[in-house]
Amino acid sequence: MSVNQKKGTDPNAKLSIVERIAYGLGDFSGNLIYSSISGFLLVYYVSVLGVDAGVAASIMAVSKLLDGVSDLIMGRIVDKTHTKWGKARPWILRMSFPLAICFVLMFSVPASLAGSAQVAYMFLTYNLVSTIFYTGLNVPYSTLQGLMTTNQYERGLLGNFRMLLATAGTMAVNTFVMKLTPIFGGGDSYSQRGWTITFILFAVVFVALNMITFLFCQERVVDNNVDSGEKATAGPSIIESFKSLVVNRYWILLVIQMFTMYFMMSTFFGSNFYYAKYVMKSEESFSQLSNAISMAQIGMMFVTPFIMMKIGKRWTSLVGLVMAAVAFVLTALAGDNVTLVTACNVLKGAGFGCGAATMFGMLQDAITYGHWLTGVQATGMGNAASSFCMKVGSGIGTAALGWILSAGNFNTDPSSASAIASINMACIWIPLIINIIGIVCLLMYDLDKHYDKAVADLSEGKWKGSK
Repeated sequence: MSVNQKKGTDPNAKLSIVERIAYGLGDFSGNLIYSSISGFLLVYYVSVLGVDAGVAASIMAVSKLLDGVSDLIMGRIVDKTHTKWGKARPWILRMSFPLAICFVLMFSVPASLAGSAQVAYMFLTYNLVSTIFYTGLNVPYSTLQGLMTTNQYERGLLGNFRMLLATAGTMAVNTFVMKLTPIFGGGDSYSQRGWTITFILFAVVFVALNMITFLFCQERVVDNNVDSGEKATAGPSIIESFKSLVVNRYWILLVIQMFTMYFMMSTFFGSNFYYAKYVMKSEESFSQLSNAISMAQIGMMFVTPFIMMKIGKRWTSLVGLVMAAVAFVLTALAGDNVTLVTACNVLKGAGFGCGAATMFGMLQDAITYGHWLTGVQATGMGNAASSFCMKVGSGIGTAALGWILSAGNFNTDPSSASAIASINMACIWIPLIINIIGIVCLLMYDLDKHYDKAVADLSEGKWKGSK
């Protein structure tokens, strides 16, 4: 995209604190949806509706594959959007209301439905939320960050505001869902009425916050070719872009590492409530255990910039994954001691914070290296394809959780020895194994040896195969 200046605006602008917060609130609201799905949808399907965990997880896994494909489509739609509000902002306005409505419908499965009709309703509402409307909102929201300013420091601050408020959104979900459902459900934590009203409240807050993002954020970076009426220069084809990615070992390693991270997060966070209730025998400790992770993650995000200055992004991420791996082992040794498990979750949160702060920056580095390696600039496809892999990892992780619980006969007797073993497997051992795979990928990610030369050559218009 060529950089052009809209009348009365500066594309390299320094943003106000109001605009930074308004942008970050977009991910707070987004996590009201995302964290509700990842942390509580399986609980709703299994414990409120009584659906078999394996069936529910399979619906979510298949849907995630469709969700990943829709990312690529929505990215193309945003590129072709040209309105008085810009390219990304109009989609925040257009998608917020239908997403909120379908989100409520997803947590309002009619009691009259059973069997295949119930499964069809679950599949339809899940895909309306995740595949269509959430993707239709989240891809433009992510794009908006690059359209608000070209100032690198400001873009970094926007990313920091986004991550902090996204974590705060997750904390809000983890704190209030199991507190509000019994209030609205007449004392019953698993009544349909309690869950429906809870998520109506979340949907209202979601829409209100997105309107703040839409109203107070501004797109300043526009396409010169569109303004001048000239035909845009054709970029690489889809096949050329794909070829440039699959020969880039660093992009492959990062995609595998990000896949494993999202897989791990899905099995871990999806089983946290059951771990508190049946393993810890303390359902009320769920908020404390979950928020220990989120608070530690937020705190670490203030520290990681200084750590990265000393040891770089790769080693910062490696340290984080090792911390998380140690914490999972210690959790297994802590038994049902709430204090010790909370301390372990603080360590996990710190480790997750290191990973969250570095992985997207490392991905951009890998894409830049790929440009130098092949001569093909595949920035859009590199990001879209990695997003697809992350969503597939999240979907398969959620499915794995359901299959593990089903194998342990969780639906029949959630307090049985086999059910407890399946919860431990999903909450501790599977995340530990997956984490180790991510560590191996990062140990092989030695891009630092080549990155400076790649950047220097590209600045001179050269790539590895050029003469």
